[in-house]
Amino acid sequence: MQAQWQRQLERDGYVELPAIFDATAVDRITEELSAALASAAAEGSALCSETGVLYAARNVLELWPRAASVWRVPRLFDALRVALGPDFGLVRALYFDKPPGLSWTLPCHQDVVIAVRDNRLPSERFTMLTARIHLDEVTDENGPLRVVPGTHRGGEPFTGEGVAARTLHAARGDVLLMRPLLAHGSVKAAPDTVRHRRVLHLEFAASPALADGYAWHDFIAASNSTQIIAQAD
Repeated sequence: MQAQWQRQLERDGYVELPAIFDATAVDRITEELSAALASAAAEGSALCSETGVLYAARNVLELWPRAASVWRVPRLFDALRVALGPDFGLVRALYFDKPPGLSWTLPCHQDVVIAVRDNRLPSERFTMLTARIHLDEVTDENGPLRVVPGTHRGGEPFTGEGVAARTLHAARGDVLLMRPLLAHGSVKAAPDTVRHRRVLHLEFAASPALADGYAWHDFIAASNSTQIIAQAD
């Protein structure tokens, strides 16, 4: 029988997996990632505001190599394998934050850029899934993500008009799985908030092989290691 979370992922384009990482694991991820990104910011390899506040990084696999394995915890690994099949792998890692005193509104949109070596080739044949690891509690106060269920299934081009978006809250250590074509955006954080909204954003593909002459920029196969890491390793 198909699990309830799989049905939701297929129907709505997203599913929330609670408590994938415990507090100790989240603390360690946040500490290590923050240190790596602080060094990257000093070298100009991370995105900072005009006042020097770090809010994003694209090449996290290079800046913090443990991103290549941090997702190998049992419940998340198993969910990814069920959703994508046994040949899946990690293709990109990003970092986002909405730091206190620095926020913005992101209109609903669909992600159409993928991490391939040559993105000039025409193709519509990719199977992908994003996992967003929440490093902070997400409330109405710190600019939560909003999604438009079902928009990942294609059909008419998404225009953003007349949509009914859902606001997604999360606890530290929760993981959001979402299809890249799911329309999503976010609202501004409250101006007086002291909360961050830090997210480790991981993109997975179903297979290392691509049609139409494409090749992944990076592909870290799930089968590279059979080891599933413990929460506090």
